[in-house]
Amino acid sequence: MGNLKKETYSKILFLLSFTILIAAYFIQYLLGYQPCSLCIIERIPYALAITILILNYKFKKDQVFISVLLLLVFGFSFLISIYHFGIEQGFIDEANVCATGKSGLIKKEEILRSLQEININCKDVTFKVFGFSLTAYNILISIIMFLISLKIYLINNDNKK
Repeated sequence: MGNLKKETYSKILFLLSFTILIAAYFIQYLLGYQPCSLCIIERIPYALAITILILNYKFKKDQVFISVLLLLVFGFSFLISIYHFGIEQGFIDEANVCATGKSGLIKKEEILRSLQEININCKDVTFKVFGFSLTAYNILISIIMFLISLKIYLINNDNKK
């Protein structure tokens, strides 16, 4: 990565996070593709990054701490994406967060209500771009965001010395 200013890297993280969230909601609400539970969880790091970056811009207190938080956020994003990709590819068994079946239903009203709910299985890929699931893209984006966060950390750490 080039020698851009820390503010430029922060703006890149903010714009990418914002664009990714807008795209996810566009695909869900306008195109009509329902996300699974892990897809929704994969949105959390981007919302957290936006919040952290706004707070950082507003307060500009401990820059190293903020950059460490960003590293943790995108590290988590990468790990959850790898986990989700493993489920999609059949390498990993589905977790309880992905389970679509309900057990112990007793009343017929509960059974009817559960039939009306849309439950998307985590291993079923409903939306692809150029043959790749959004989870595959999220792995790549998470690595890029982690590297940008690392660059911000290194800049902040050098400025602290």
